[in-house]
Amino acid sequence: MLVHICCAVDSHYFLQKLREHYPEDDLVGYFYDPNIHPYSEYYLRLLDVRRSCKKLGISLIEGDYNYRGWLEAVKGYEDEPEKGARCDLCFDNRLESTAQKAQELGIGSITTTLLTSPKKSLEQLRSAGEAVSERYGVRFEAPDFRVKGGTQEQFAMAKEEKLYHQDYCGCIYALTKQRESQDRLADELFSPITKQIQPESIEDRIRLYETREELEDRGGLYEIIRESFLNYRLLRSWVKIDKQIVPSYILPYSQMRRKFLKSRIDKKIENIYLSRHENIYFLDLEAFNQLAKSKYKNVKDILQNPLDFEDELGIRSQIVQNPYALTPIIIVDKIEMESKFELYLEAKNYQDTREHLVKLS
Repeated sequence: MLVHICCAVDSHYFLQKLREHYPEDDLVGYFYDPNIHPYSEYYLRLLDVRRSCKKLGISLIEGDYNYRGWLEAVKGYEDEPEKGARCDLCFDNRLESTAQKAQELGIGSITTTLLTSPKKSLEQLRSAGEAVSERYGVRFEAPDFRVKGGTQEQFAMAKEEKLYHQDYCGCIYALTKQRESQDRLADELFSPITKQIQPESIEDRIRLYETREELEDRGGLYEIIRESFLNYRLLRSWVKIDKQIVPSYILPYSQMRRKFLKSRIDKKIENIYLSRHENIYFLDLEAFNQLAKSKYKNVKDILQNPLDFEDELGIRSQIVQNPYALTPIIIVDKIEMESKFELYLEAKNYQDTREHLVKLS
């Protein structure tokens, strides 16, 4: 049986139940999910599915990441709600690819782990499965493993196995609506131009789960702890000094009451320049290099090769004494007393949760 797989939280439970109910079938996994966006999220889910299949001794085939094709398939249905017409098209797209692959491999039956997801409609999935079954001459199996406490058992197993538990289906349109209804920032879609790995970004999660896999391969023990924290994203900024745009770098947790400010440098304390309005702090490149113990040639060099986020927090703590301060700290190549500046700074601080991997001795 060729089993379409959407994510490890669904598949790890579903595949074991399939073995119980279809003991005569050899199971082959097929990860085909071009609906998942961005690609980094797709890779993270694939990483977790590979681990799950390895643990269960099930071979896995990865389909093409045909995101453009998926966008064309659901074109015109972008505003549909979850379980609406867009989901029908999405199921058709993924199950048709599964049926084609089964036909290519000479496998007589297919199914999908989407059937065990509590957020998906069994009726929609069965309808899509039966349609491809008729077109491609393969049998579609649609067991309901949610019943009799199956969903609770599934999530308990996922927690026990330390699987990556994503909080959106993968579709960019569903994510946008979900985050709007939650009044949350869709930071899954953020990728800083500096390529810095930021807290609770998808890249941050990938790093954690790759470390988990390396530890397991060496037989190491660990726990994954989920904690609440105050997250930060810089959305947009620019700096003018004496009416000229200059390269600038903003340290994390810099925020202003207003997005735009005109002022003048009127004070210097040691190597930090300050303005009278909102206590904006400026550091020139030399001062930044001293604090960071670095050898950056200019601010553009910082943008292309940033420090780790945690290291930047360490520099911030050397400049401001209050750990809760939101004082903007701006790095520029050069600045002088009495310089006039204009600053546009749009940033967001927000409550979030982050997973930490703790190695056990």
